[in-house]
Amino acid sequence: MKRATLLIVIAALGPVLSGCGLRPLYGGGVGGPVQTMLSGVEVAPIEGEAGWLVSNAVRDRIEATRSGARTYRLEIKLDDRIEGLGVRSDDVVTRERRTLRARYQLIDLATGQTVLDATAGSDAGIDVAGSEYATIAAEKSALERLSGIVADQIVARLARYARTSANQ
Repeated sequence: MKRATLLIVIAALGPVLSGCGLRPLYGGGVGGPVQTMLSGVEVAPIEGEAGWLVSNAVRDRIEATRSGARTYRLEIKLDDRIEGLGVRSDDVVTRERRTLRARYQLIDLATGQTVLDATAGSDAGIDVAGSEYATIAAEKSALERLSGIVADQIVARLARYARTSANQ
């Protein structure tokens, strides 16, 4: 009975939702404007371990349909910090926060103009264990997770840019 009611509600809302102007971001598949633009993006090298992780994560997300010449260069500058948060009465840090922020610019290679200038970032909490090895492992694990999150934010913003520039 509940399934039938749900189907009726979905069928009734279908025409209403189709008129709201929402369109799939990756509409058109491989030949669509978003995939076409993303396939032409070259990711500039980024310094450091965090840079290596972020650049690889961005490349993994945009190189699914690599074809043709590069039309854009993506330059990313990172700010990676670890701050002590929880401090015991004997001044020993028990909790840290790792913050990864990225300022990125999409540069049109034909004109040399910056067509997109934005930021992305995230942070993660880390428990400081009694073992130095465990703390270092937790910091590295947090960096890997944060790199993926920041890469997702960057690629999503690039996709939105591609979609809006295709509609203009």
